[in-house]
Amino acid sequence: MKPIIQEFKVPFTYGVYFTEGIFKKENNLLADIVKLKDSSAAPTKVLFVLDEGVAKAHPKIANDIAAYSAYHSDTLTAVAAPVLIPGGEEAKNNPALLNQVLEAINDLGVCRHSYLVAIGGGAVLDMVGFAGATAHRGIRLIRIPTTVLSQNDSGVGVKNSMNAFGKKNFLGTFAPPFAVLNDSNFLLTLEDRDWRGGIAEAVKVALIKDAAFYEQIKQDAQNLAARKMAPMQELIFRCAEMHMEHIGGGDPFEFGSSRPLDFGHWAAHKLEQITNYELRHGEAVAIGLALDVTYSKLAGMLSEKECEDILNLLSDLGFDLYVPELSKGLETPAQKLHILQGLQEFREHLGGELTIMLLQKIGVGVEVHHLDEALILEAVNQLQQWQTVKLLAPTA
Repeated sequence: MKPIIQEFKVPFTYGVYFTEGIFKKENNLLADIVKLKDSSAAPTKVLFVLDEGVAKAHPKIANDIAAYSAYHSDTLTAVAAPVLIPGGEEAKNNPALLNQVLEAINDLGVCRHSYLVAIGGGAVLDMVGFAGATAHRGIRLIRIPTTVLSQNDSGVGVKNSMNAFGKKNFLGTFAPPFAVLNDSNFLLTLEDRDWRGGIAEAVKVALIKDAAFYEQIKQDAQNLAARKMAPMQELIFRCAEMHMEHIGGGDPFEFGSSRPLDFGHWAAHKLEQITNYELRHGEAVAIGLALDVTYSKLAGMLSEKECEDILNLLSDLGFDLYVPELSKGLETPAQKLHILQGLQEFREHLGGELTIMLLQKIGVGVEVHHLDEALILEAVNQLQQWQTVKLLAPTA
């Protein structure tokens, strides 16, 4: 008997919206988004999940959510007070927190016609998205990212994940959000590390796709480091726009092995794990970028002038480009860098073929399928020397 072949297409449409004061009663954005799917007269159930760090930085936010829900009661019903979840990688490392969200979904009768609203940094959004994608085989997810990194990168994509077996994002789904609502007011209370961290992802996408965007970041570097909001809003918009363009025009569910937006990430993910996540994602990405940029130079792909320009920009933005964990493993008898395990994990994650993005020139990335371990070691040594010289240099 011949096989029965089924083929169907499912269109995905979602928007990234920009606002200020999302839980002010007169701000209709969230209520209008909820209305998009349901034209019924009955208000829609909404379960809010809130990053504890955001709750601490914004002590009135739970009351603001309750007041907003009451004011827009014809459209939405908050089924309970927000579920509080620790922020940072703990959210993705601890299965008990995933179960906490799933239990709330179950106990409060949140269904496929309800909304799960995740408010927080990238890790909380990843975990809550994973819960939402798996409960009832998919609950509508609205993301409200509260960090630079989540507003311009992780929060606007289609991935949801948990860490497991000592590996970053080992568990996960591809499930597009219903909408992403970026409120710039949340950025005002960020620690400097979190303000700066997301800029690394903007540098990343500029390096491989848009030399003009890279030059704009260079021009704005001093103001970005000084926490000026206007250039940050422009950076977030352009970075998010480029991510959305890539998702729409490429391989959003990663059936292939090409993942250009993971430039600098093979080492970054491993560095996060080696440092027990004391190194935050954006900080690790900056080091990963510096490593791959230096490797590109050593491999004869990138000019020394452009390499130095990139390292200087990352440093001017406030990033360290070397941490001792980058050299971890050289003290062992095998003298093998621990970060090299990141290459194997990337190979497994991609389905067998290693595909790494390197740099041909600013704005032009190129994929390779092999990295030379000796050149990686030399790149690590050069970054250590570069950082030492930078620290010893007199300040103006």
